[in-house]
Amino acid sequence: MPHKIGFVVVSSSGHEDGFSARELMIHAPTVSGWRSPRCCQFPQEIVVQMVERCRVRKLQLLAHQYMIPSKVEFYISHCLPEYLGPFPAERFRRLGYVSLCDNEKTGCRARELKSVYVDTEGQFLKLVFHQNHANKYNIYNQVALVAMNIIGDPIGCSDESNITSREKLADQYLGQHTEDPALEGTCSGKSDYISPLDDLAFDMYQDPEVAQIIRKLDERKRDAVQQERYDYAKKLKQAIADLQKVGERLGRYEVEKRCAVEKEDYDLAKHKKRQMEEYRARVYAQLELHSLVDTELVPRPLDLPLQPLAHSSSSCQLPPPQGDRATENRLAEPFPLEQPSSHSLDVSSQPCSSDQQLSPPHPSRKAHPEALPYDERPLPAVHKQPGAAVEPEKRDLDASEAPRAGAAGEPEPLTEKALREASSAIEVLGEALVAQAYSKTWSYREEALLTLYQQLMDTPVGTPKEDLKGLLRAAIFLIRRSIRDIVTPVFQASLKVLKMVITQFIPKHKLSKLETTHCVERTVPVLLARTGDSSARLRVVASNFIQEMALCKEVRSLQMVPSYLVQPLKANASAHQALSQVALLARLLRDLGTDSTGFTVDNVMKFAVRALEHRVFQVREMAVCVILDLYRQHHADVLGYLPPDDSTSRKNILFKTIFEGFAKIDGKPTDAEIRAQRRAATEEAERRKKEEIKALQGQLAALKEMQAGAQEKGSEAAKARSPEPDRRCAAPRSAPEAAENPGLDNLCIFCGERSAAFTEEGLDLHYWKHCLMLTRCGYCRQVVEIASLTDHLLTECDKRDGFGRCYRCSEAVPKEELPRHVKSKDCHPAKPEKLANRCPLCHENFAPGEEAWKVHLMGPVGCTMNLRRTRLLFKALPPGKGPDTAKPGTSGPKAGSKIPTPKGGQSRCSGRTYRKQ
Repeated sequence: MPHKIGFVVVSSSGHEDGFSARELMIHAPTVSGWRSPRCCQFPQEIVVQMVERCRVRKLQLLAHQYMIPSKVEFYISHCLPEYLGPFPAERFRRLGYVSLCDNEKTGCRARELKSVYVDTEGQFLKLVFHQNHANKYNIYNQVALVAMNIIGDPIGCSDESNITSREKLADQYLGQHTEDPALEGTCSGKSDYISPLDDLAFDMYQDPEVAQIIRKLDERKRDAVQQERYDYAKKLKQAIADLQKVGERLGRYEVEKRCAVEKEDYDLAKHKKRQMEEYRARVYAQLELHSLVDTELVPRPLDLPLQPLAHSSSSCQLPPPQGDRATENRLAEPFPLEQPSSHSLDVSSQPCSSDQQLSPPHPSRKAHPEALPYDERPLPAVHKQPGAAVEPEKRDLDASEAPRAGAAGEPEPLTEKALREASSAIEVLGEALVAQAYSKTWSYREEALLTLYQQLMDTPVGTPKEDLKGLLRAAIFLIRRSIRDIVTPVFQASLKVLKMVITQFIPKHKLSKLETTHCVERTVPVLLARTGDSSARLRVVASNFIQEMALCKEVRSLQMVPSYLVQPLKANASAHQALSQVALLARLLRDLGTDSTGFTVDNVMKFAVRALEHRVFQVREMAVCVILDLYRQHHADVLGYLPPDDSTSRKNILFKTIFEGFAKIDGKPTDAEIRAQRRAATEEAERRKKEEIKALQGQLAALKEMQAGAQEKGSEAAKARSPEPDRRCAAPRSAPEAAENPGLDNLCIFCGERSAAFTEEGLDLHYWKHCLMLTRCGYCRQVVEIASLTDHLLTECDKRDGFGRCYRCSEAVPKEELPRHVKSKDCHPAKPEKLANRCPLCHENFAPGEEAWKVHLMGPVGCTMNLRRTRLLFKALPPGKGPDTAKPGTSGPKAGSKIPTPKGGQSRCSGRTYRKQ
């Protein structure tokens, strides 16, 4: 029965920091998965190895919500292809591909789960990711995979080995060493049935601990069915259905807790953590109460007590959403999941009582906490005694986690330094409010800003201008201080107050632009400094607020924000701040332009040119984008700030990118496009030239055939006067002697034949059609020596890229035929060159030396595959039907072959050039 197959990641083409391909080995609601490097080359590859050789039945991919590849290909192999020979394509066999949706309909908010049903065997699986779908969120053109799942059957394994494989899977995903077989399902009557518990959706939306319990209960249910204990099986079935809802809820809580941590909302994260643990405790206790699962099957003891801690009136928690209540009602029958009771976390309309005692649901565990390990003992509950103050639990709270608004206690008094510094604000706002703003407890600081917000909103319209100005300047003083606060809620509250001051307070009371200028001058430099914060979320919030402020009509007319953005980047500024400043400038330049906005060609270009020299690559890239955006509006003005467009400037990759961007904006081709056009034009000219030459060669071949027929009688008479064919095999005089003796014009320098018919045209005809030492290449129609035909095919022929040398016989063989040639019986080993020559026509070894070539190719008992020699020996063949030329290893000429025309009185044979005398 098919089940989930464990795997390990063997290799990947690359990944972004923190998103390794090994994340795919983990299935849980909070996994991040794999991401390709930023601005990577495609395709990207991942190779995984299954725990054993399997028959794969189903593959599942969970795609990212916006880093989506357009296509994913699947390859499978039985062995790992490291460096095994020159044919790596034989190691992996292609299964096919799947296309993924671009996710535009959902606004890139949903993830696509793709399931592919296959039937193949192997142990190594390769995934090839192609170019990503473009969208506004995927700015670095990345592809990602959140999770993958493999379902199949081990090959040739018994049930015992199947259990071993599933144990490996459980250990791998859950980090446990207890027995946890991945069950196939309850439909045991079908051999190809795939259990829903093996589906990727089950693990990706279930709490891992609950998923483990569900698998164990499902195994017990199957055993109960086999033992015909149907009442117990029915009870287990209901428990499994309810536990699946419990696991989904716990998984959702875990995701919400992670989101709260990322937002630095630690109160919410702590609430979710405690909510999860108490909820989990009740579920596990109910399982044990109904004897559905043994104590040892619970994955781990709880870190916190099963009963909730006592809550003071300041720590009442909000009720769950209505959707959660509906879920609880459906699960209430088998498990009392967070029902309203004396120990419920939910609060009613009445306030919580500080002295309310919460009864623990498990007194046995509370009575003996020493039985647990030290790290797993429950924390003591804190109860407020009458007349005694509740002291915070030191293990839970630190100095920064003070109570929220309405908590008992007052902020610490102001120091002398703070009194001097905030004296003007104290006169207007009062010492109590300023003391809250200066408090070491962040909740007091946040409360001070919210109080200030309400005070500004409640200020009546008829208030004197001087009082309004004093109140405004005092508020800006506290806002400026709060913008620097490292606590996120305080920082966000300061932005809320500042926005209200600019957009509502000043227009409402009709204050002058001088007050708006004061607000901008005091806050924008501090906000720009926060754009270099180590927290990415705070950087984005600060940048977006500055952009929103600059586009506000009250601030836009002042043209002040652009003047801060075009200030040169400081040498000691962080990389985050420099990148945020350049990015913010680029966005505002698109929104505002350069027409009376504070941006001019001069100040923007001076800033951008300096930014091109920044040490951070992303800053330089963003500066290039700024220059290109400005060039779209002001063509000629921008060029004056850049070096001339010449070869020296283009050696710098940034300037090359800029000038090519200018060309695209102007509608001109880039250098790469120009080179491609020239290359295409050259190839077209060469193609036409070859066609003309081919046509002329055909005409010349026809003329030469006519001349050969007219001179046939004269040639026979000349041959009668010449030595016998056997005597022609004697070694002729060397080429240098023939060149020195002007009487050797009628002599072939290759075969040594002499004939009166060897005039200028007759000798050319002899080389092209009759010389026994020469042949025409069956691929490029060039005349070459037979002795050098192998080297010609490998180095000179137009089709040389399609040939490879056989390591056994040393001959040139087409690459697609090379594997079959090596395995065939016709491939005989070649001897060393000093010991023997190797004929490329008959594939035989013979005596070494150049004279041996003449004996082999021209002798009566020589090469049987030399078609020119065969035609000479068998004159009985009809004219025009005799063999002329052949490929290596063939016995006939290539149909439709044409004689190339020698140019300039020259003909080339295997690199040798002979000239008419």
